[in-house]
Amino acid sequence: MKLFSCTGCGQRVFFENTQCTQCGAFLGFVPEQLELLAFEPVDDHAWRPLGQQGLTQLRYRPCSNYQHQSVCNWMLPADEPQDFCVACRLNRTIPDLSQPQNRGFWLSLESEKRRLIYSLLQLGLPLRPRSLDPNGLEFDFLQDIEPTFSETGRVLTGHAAGLITLNIAEADPVRREKMRHRMAEPYRTLLGHFRHESGHYYWDRLIRDSQWLFAFRECFGDERQDYATALETYYAQGACDDWQQQHVSAYASAHPWEDWAETWAHYLHILDTLETAGQFGLTLQASSSDIESVHLDQRFNPALEASFDARIQAWLPLSVALNSLNQSMGHPQAYPFVLAPAVIEKLRLVHQVIVAQSLPSFSEAFL
Repeated sequence: MKLFSCTGCGQRVFFENTQCTQCGAFLGFVPEQLELLAFEPVDDHAWRPLGQQGLTQLRYRPCSNYQHQSVCNWMLPADEPQDFCVACRLNRTIPDLSQPQNRGFWLSLESEKRRLIYSLLQLGLPLRPRSLDPNGLEFDFLQDIEPTFSETGRVLTGHAAGLITLNIAEADPVRREKMRHRMAEPYRTLLGHFRHESGHYYWDRLIRDSQWLFAFRECFGDERQDYATALETYYAQGACDDWQQQHVSAYASAHPWEDWAETWAHYLHILDTLETAGQFGLTLQASSSDIESVHLDQRFNPALEASFDARIQAWLPLSVALNSLNQSMGHPQAYPFVLAPAVIEKLRLVHQVIVAQSLPSFSEAFL
């Protein structure tokens, strides 16, 4: 994720911010530019960007979920006929706001969803809403009908034909942690869910019925094996003892579709963290011979870096440093995964598919 500065006064601001704490300017994220800009209202319908040479004549307005619900900070052109920004336009169902606790859950869901959308736009991936395109993407944020997690009342997080469903209980840190322990997962976050389920969506968009299908099967296995049976076997027996030699996570061993979705999610984890490290100008001087030194600066944009190897060579020592820093604070490892050579080759295929499918402009990706 980029680091941002208020374009009105230069104060450091962050992706989710809606107002600069120094100059008081309103902040809004402009997806066409992938920039967080400072604004001043011109009238009831338009805001003007501050401090951006050549943009001061442009007019924007806040997303309806920014202006009326306070769960978004994205902007759209003032003459745009839509009420919602490109991220909120992907929602089909939002949480039931008649229940007070759901607004906070929705805010958490939207915050992490926008991080996903940021990455997808940055990579130039197609991102049309399913309401306009039968092959598009859509989100349902639903809650369990019965709090007892009975099978009839439980909402399952998952993907089907472009619709990503998230159980809003995942936005409750206590319930999510209980589920993490129940499922014996070393890592379970809202952002991880979004990235994983988007992997299923893009398998349908980029791999199925494409020239990549043979390469996918060579690398990940044959997805034509029965999916329901494979999951039933995994939950009954768990992963094989040597799963780490071939898969990024235990769950990835359940079925080639899950292997792809987990690998896709980790690719996005790696890119976003590398971008953040580069924005801070992070330099790691290795103190042991088995860890390479790495220097990242603001010119290192992993989304634009053509070399997959350069990304992995930067990521491996960075992940060691992240884990060590976390443990020094008494926290679990930030990245509790081992990237075996076979996993790196799977990440390489994800990279190759994304590079081949990337669209050159925002309008082509979304419109």
